[in-house]
Amino acid sequence: MSSDAIICRCEDVLLSDIRRLLDSGLTTFDEVKKFSRCGMGPCQGRTCRSLVLAEIARHRGIRVQDLEPGRFRPPGKSIPISAFLEGGEEQ
Repeated sequence: MSSDAIICRCEDVLLSDIRRLLDSGLTTFDEVKKFSRCGMGPCQGRTCRSLVLAEIARHRGIRVQDLEPGRFRPPGKSIPISAFLEGGEEQ
């Protein structure tokens, strides 16, 4: 894969960004996430997590199954402002 490939579309993180972080000593998805914001966009890592984990495994010379998948939150549901107003109801 090209080093200018986009790994995280939500946060515009390139493969070269991930490799640079791994070369600096980061070893987990959560560490990469904190420094790059990869996995913090609207999809919460649904698209990029597997790509980042594969790159971490390649860099460390281990299997993806041997890595911690990292923490994530499910995508939130939009709530209209009227739901917060007195008498308003969520649709």
